[in-house]
Amino acid sequence: MTRVLVLNGPNLRRLGVREPDTYGTASFDDLVALCRDTGRRLDLNVEVRQTDDEAELVQWVHEAADERVPIVLNPAAFTHYSYSLRDALAQRTAPLIEVHITNPAAREEFRHNSVVAGVATGTIAGFGPMSYVLALQAIATILAENP
Repeated sequence: MTRVLVLNGPNLRRLGVREPDTYGTASFDDLVALCRDTGRRLDLNVEVRQTDDEAELVQWVHEAADERVPIVLNPAAFTHYSYSLRDALAQRTAPLIEVHITNPAAREEFRHNSVVAGVATGTIAGFGPMSYVLALQAIATILAENP
């Protein structure tokens, strides 16, 4: 079973209480369960993590690169300005899918730019928690096509 890290940046642990009109009412625990259930169906060992600390997120990305572990990443606010995260992601050794619950391109202008998109395999955005399901399906498909 292939290990996949689902990494989440700042404020995502606040899902369900943070701006429910924008991010929905599903909690972070609901998201974790959805990712793990999806992983089981796809024969992936999914580990979900969340941090508000940029340095910790960069360390997790280094861990994934060193171990050749695919990543599903919601960088949250780090999407728009974290060059240290982008540089860490550029070292990736396995597929990387950038994911967003909302569609950043349909929101405030400062959210339109992703500094990590250029080093990602692909980006999935705007489908709520289903964005994670689609990202995990993409990882499974990529791995099946390139064992």
